[in-house]
Amino acid sequence: MTQYGTFSLGSQFVNRLGYGAMQLAGPGVFGPPKDRHAAISVLREALELGVNHIDTSDFYGPHVTNQIIREALHPYADDLTIVTKIGARRGDDASWLPAFSPEELKQAVHDNLRNLGLDVLDVVNMRVMIGDGHGPGEGSIEASVSVLAELQQQGLVKHIGLSNVTPTQVAEARKIAPIVCVQNEYNIAHRGDDALIDALARDGIAYVPFFPLGGFSPLQSSTLNEVAHSLGATPMQVALAWLLHRSPNILLISGTSSVAHLRENMAAAELTLSAETLATLDGIAAKG
Repeated sequence: MTQYGTFSLGSQFVNRLGYGAMQLAGPGVFGPPKDRHAAISVLREALELGVNHIDTSDFYGPHVTNQIIREALHPYADDLTIVTKIGARRGDDASWLPAFSPEELKQAVHDNLRNLGLDVLDVVNMRVMIGDGHGPGEGSIEASVSVLAELQQQGLVKHIGLSNVTPTQVAEARKIAPIVCVQNEYNIAHRGDDALIDALARDGIAYVPFFPLGGFSPLQSSTLNEVAHSLGATPMQVALAWLLHRSPNILLISGTSSVAHLRENMAAAELTLSAETLATLDGIAAKG
């Protein structure tokens, strides 16, 4: 974990390889897991391996992942930063729906507090769902961020982050309250946020890529496979190592429901990529 160091996230510096709890819920991030004991074991093993940054949300399940985190880890270690997100809810059919009214946002913060067993949330990301919700869409987020800033002033939220946003929306939010992290889709083949990552790095703001391994459609690349073979690693380990090399403000939250897969992901921190290898990997996005 030490090779790639730490980066600031709110009040604390966290190890750059963290854990995303989404997969602890049932299929489609809905309902309970098949094996609750296994989910608890993954969380405890993550901390044993040096993870001190966990990403979650009360709309995973809903409520499921937060309740499992509480059962597995509460009372929480002093150096553990738990990041959650609001701005969406789940339909009875497992659909993902916007939840942006002031009442919904406030309720979401209280739901996260209750299910995590906390009096104050370390970091809350505002998940923006404009357009189809599957990618950033332009539009003002002032009203939503202002509600979150009000909850921050009330002492319920320490720090504010953003998710699924455009650079214009980041700038708008930063005029309302300090922003400590941005969470967007980004990986070795999906590099639309290159300029944003560099801009955030200059201002000391963390960038947390979701779908770092391609999400529900895992990354497929002959180049990635060839590099992994040459290094004696898996393609997914190389993809994670590339992200760690990409910029010092990138924090990873790859998720899994398997202890063995967790250990495999964490081993990515042991990989060192040469300048030549990085140049080869950089070409994957161009080919895409």
